[in-house]
Amino acid sequence: MADGAAEDRIDQALVARVLLDGDRRAFEQLMRRHQGMVRAQLRRLLQGDAAAADDLAQETFLLAWRKLEQFRGEARFSSWLYRIAYTCFLQSRRGPVRHEALEGEAEAQLPAPAQPLELKLDLERAVQRLSAPEQAVLLHCVQLGLSHEEAAEVLTMPLGTVKTHAMRGKAKLKTWLAAWREAVGTEETKP
Repeated sequence: MADGAAEDRIDQALVARVLLDGDRRAFEQLMRRHQGMVRAQLRRLLQGDAAAADDLAQETFLLAWRKLEQFRGEARFSSWLYRIAYTCFLQSRRGPVRHEALEGEAEAQLPAPAQPLELKLDLERAVQRLSAPEQAVLLHCVQLGLSHEEAAEVLTMPLGTVKTHAMRGKAKLKTWLAAWREAVGTEETKP
């Protein structure tokens, strides 16, 4: 993953320019490089609410600007930003009340898929049934491509907990989507 290492070096050079000279253009470059992924992360956490995601993304980058001297370079800059964005998300939801509501929804039953074209909708509904921690871990590890270690840092969870949530979340999705898989298998065997 040489490209990832090169990207990290570019980010670190831009951060250094901001810290040394207060270079706003360098920070604007950092924003342009990462705003798409930060917005995608927030949109997913907010279940598609693009306006709220944009507001939180703006808040994320304002906090990053103010706290840039706290970036130690031990993790990737993108992971540091994801952590800030996730914290902004949690603060916007006022903590455990939202998580309990999501976990209560996890008990709802999914209807069997009517046709294979409904996979995306079924997948979205299945993901929404996961507990809030499982959703957060799968978002960061699967959709954003973070390692378990990076997700643990972003989510401030122990590494073992992240791995457990990833394993359980994937197992639940596999079970819940088995009806869809069976429907596709039936369709594929038809002449």
